Amino acid sequence: MVTAALRMITAKNPVHSILSLVLVFFTSSAIWLLLEAEFLAITLVLVYVGAVMVLFLFVVMMLNINTAQIREGFVKFMPVAIVVSLIMIAELVLVVISKEFELERESNFVFESGNTHALGEILYTDYLLPFETAAVILLVAIVAAIVLTLRQRVETRTQNPGEQIKVKAKDRVRIVSLPSEDKKEY
Repeated sequence: MVTAALRMITAKNPVHSILSLVLVFFTSSAIWLLLEAEFLAITLVLVYVGAVMVLFLFVVMMLNINTAQIREGFVKFMPVAIVVSLIMIAELVLVVISKEFELERESNFVFESGNTHALGEILYTDYLLPFETAAVILLVAIVAAIVLTLRQRVETRTQNPGEQIKVKAKDRVRIVSLPSEDKKEY
């Protein structure tokens, strides 16, 4: 997962970055499976890989990003990136070695029928309003992404269906009579 994450950041092609992010999601899903959280693992694959990454691919392909300008500032911001990375690693180490974040062996969260039932029970009873609110926010975000990327470009040819319907049959086909040429022998 770490290798795929590094590849995602350092890839020069945006499509390769997105494919590396897909690999990151698959490997993190495997970690969820190892932690016996099957529902979260399959949800990660279905939602992020199945929907969000496809949306990312479409947006990256539609925007036609000039990667030469992006690569120019890569070395300039490297010291800041290294400092931020070291701070994040230090925070993660502090969280892992802290006594406050230790896992309890006995959990009231898991029902007899499994953690999927428990998650569904809590999600659709106690947290129904935040769940529905998140769904509406995601819907608005998808519509906004489509509206922002939908624009007329000068270099692309577009069709106007209204103009196509107005055309009559006599305007579409024009029969031209040309005199025939005599065959010349070579």
